[in-house]
Amino acid sequence: MASATTFTMMMHILCLTLCSLSLFCSAFTSQDYSNALEKSILFFEGQRSGKLPSNQRLTWRGNSGQSDGSSYHVDLVGGYYDAGDNVKFGLPMAFTTTLLSWSVIEFGNSMHNQIENARAAIKWSTDYLLKAATAAPNTLYVQVGDPNMDHRCWERPEDMDTPRNVYKVSDQNPGSDVAAETAAALAAASIVFKDSDPSYSAQLLHTAMKVFDFADRHRGSYSDSLNSVVCPFYCSYSGYNDELLWGASWIHRASQNSSYLAYIQSNGHTLGADNDDYSFSWDDKRPGTKVLLSKDFLEKTTQEFQMYKAHSDNYICSLIPGTSSFQAQYTPGGLLYKASESNLQYVTSTAFLLLTYAKYLSSNGGVATCGGSTVTAENLISHAKKQVDYILGDNPAKMSYMVGFGEKYPQHVHHRGSSLPSIHAHPDHIACNNGFQYLYSSSPNPNVLAGAIVGGPDNKDSFSDDRNNYQQAEPATYINAPFVGAVAFFSANPTTK
Repeated sequence: MASATTFTMMMHILCLTLCSLSLFCSAFTSQDYSNALEKSILFFEGQRSGKLPSNQRLTWRGNSGQSDGSSYHVDLVGGYYDAGDNVKFGLPMAFTTTLLSWSVIEFGNSMHNQIENARAAIKWSTDYLLKAATAAPNTLYVQVGDPNMDHRCWERPEDMDTPRNVYKVSDQNPGSDVAAETAAALAAASIVFKDSDPSYSAQLLHTAMKVFDFADRHRGSYSDSLNSVVCPFYCSYSGYNDELLWGASWIHRASQNSSYLAYIQSNGHTLGADNDDYSFSWDDKRPGTKVLLSKDFLEKTTQEFQMYKAHSDNYICSLIPGTSSFQAQYTPGGLLYKASESNLQYVTSTAFLLLTYAKYLSSNGGVATCGGSTVTAENLISHAKKQVDYILGDNPAKMSYMVGFGEKYPQHVHHRGSSLPSIHAHPDHIACNNGFQYLYSSSPNPNVLAGAIVGGPDNKDSFSDDRNNYQQAEPATYINAPFVGAVAFFSANPTTK
């Protein structure tokens, strides 16, 4: 992480110089970003499934899903609920884990006293993913819970009595998308634990290779294999080619095994390396893969990866107003706008890619080329900061979209555990249908889901703090995961141009 330290110091000196000249003023201080970092990681404790540890900090949560998998003779206890319901979806959980790991890999040096909490958030997921990947040969368990049944209830995870069906992909019913994403998650996490827990790191990488081989040999989309169990919730709309290239890229980075470099070179074109795509999400990994692979060209001048730098530039240029290839949409208040449902997932993932690419560019003084103009690393950081600051409250509504951060934030979050009385306050069972009174209640959530970033405002900066408005009011693990890296960076570099 030596290059990360150098980059952080360079940016810190630049920021201090500009600040001393009084050319600008930041909406938030280093302490504000550190506070946001702590909360953004704390949120994951509210999403935990399984038996909670003694050091659990969100104490309104209790144990849940402690027999997950048992009726299928497999241990699938643990992991995360993806959002406001009680289902464990494998594709978004794995993507969350990859991005949490990437956040630590790039910006862990700026996490200071939160690094252990960040690692714990990753391990809570990887422990589960390891079980899901190794329980049976040529099989990956990818989901616990029937979403259609789960969504008919509004109940606490501690109370749930909906079917805990278990779903898997196999050589007979493939799921290359979810399997390759799981491989990416395990490989990225192996880098995180390489120094602090070498044996665990080796186990993660070994399993990642096996899962990737399974994904590559038995090709097919899990949406076709599992149908209405995963669609429309986490349908793999982009197909599985993007995950195969993404998974191979992460194992290449984690292992430096030349066979994965050869795989990327041989298969890149057929797996979408030549395609430009402008959304980075749990479904589509193409922009993230381009940025990830551009690192080898920018830092090691690996010529085979030059095209990934060019495609990364195309992605970056599409976001920056004034460039010839600008095409992104922004709200009047300056927020990147991609979709009416859970828009902030695209904002946090984009901000993270901007900062990561800025770091890679800074390693050799490079710039992004946008037709006849260039965009510097400082430009990218400034652009990312506007998005991060908007989420934290520097916006037309003067509202933070992170629960528990700032003075004004969402009170009616679309989240079962947060909106129902905790099991400590109301020990008696609250049945499936009896919980809906809390969904429709106008009272604030009784349990603060600290750090949760909700779906966010619409294309006119308008937000309805309504629990039943899941498009705007529901948090998700994959909204928070890349934000962890972004606020870690700004906690060390609070002021930019």
